[in-house]
This record gives sequence, structure tokens and C-alpha cells, in this order.
Amino acid sequence: MPEDAQTPPPPALIRALIRGLDACTEGLGRTVAWLAPVMVGITCAVVLLRYGLGQGSVALQESVTYMHAALFMLGAGYALKHHKQVRVDILYRRFSPEARAWVDALGSLVFLIPLALFIGWISQDFVRSAWRIREVSADSGGLPWVYLLKSLIPLLAASLLLQAVAEVLRNLLRLMGYAAPDGTTADESGEEEC
Repeated sequence: MPEDAQTPPPPALIRALIRGLDACTEGLGRTVAWLAPVMVGITCAVVLLRYGLGQGSVALQESVTYMHAALFMLGAGYALKHHKQVRVDILYRRFSPEARAWVDALGSLVFLIPLALFIGWISQDFVRSAWRIREVSADSGGLPWVYLLKSLIPLLAASLLLQAVAEVLRNLLRLMGYAAPDGTTADESGEEEC
């Protein structure tokens, strides 16, 4: 880390890339977050229909499942960006900001990026097969878009991969002593403790 009190800004191209990836993740996360109240409303409607009026709707029930899948799969990158992922935090919270940056960068490079690439790769035949036959619900009255639901799997991988790249770049900049795109340096980038 530079000795001077003024930390230089990170290279413009890397800063722009991080901001662009963060903006994509932020926009997608905020958009799919609206599925949560819609799911609550539809779940209430399903319960009222079933127990109040004695009517059932497989399509409504499946729509909640579709929205739930979309919320979690498309929101995974958003959770990562905001450090809301599940973390085994036995030692991490005691680490210095520099050590945290090392752990986060190496964790993304060694575990998260390979996992996202594997999920994207392994899901291709599964999704392609569903699209080929335009897979529909096995339940009578269910939604005819199972192939779209399965398409969320490679989108999960892409979302995680893009945000993992942003996190690796952000942590590398911190380790190199640059001010991060969010304006913090490695010494100031402490995260919220749970």
C-alpha cells in the first residue's frame, strides 16, 4: 500500500468495469425483489381460494414456485454484491480489511467462479432439452413454461459469475492500495458484522 495519505484512484477501465457489473447486478436484484410481495399476494389468494371458496388453482400455485425460483436465482448476484450470502464467519470478522480482501478474492477465484462456470456448463443439456420439447408442467392445469423456469439455472450462473468478477477486481484494487470504485480503501472497507 502506498505510504502517502492520498490513495490514487484505480485505473479508469477497471473502475468502469466494476461499476458496470455492479449496475447490472443492482438493477436485476432490485427488479426481481418486486417478486416477493407479488408472491405473498398470490399465496394469500391461493389460500383464500382453497380454504375459503373450495377452489384450487395449480397454475397459481406453480406461479409462486416460478417467482420464488426467479427471486433466488436471479437475486444471487445481488446478495453477493451486498455481502448477504451465507458465510462461515468463525475467523473472517476478526480479519483485517486486507486479509478480508485476500479471502474474498481467493474465495471467488478458487470456489465461486469455477462453481458458476460448472453450473452454467452442466445445465446446458438440461435446459436445451427442455427448450427442444417446450417442456410443460406435469400437473394438469399447470403452467406450460417449465423450459423457461429451467432457463433460470444458466442465468444464475451468469449472474454469479459477473458479480464474482466485480468482487475479485474490487478486492484486487483494495489489495493494491487503490481507492475502490465505491470510494473506500483497503483500510476503510470493513463490512457489516452480523
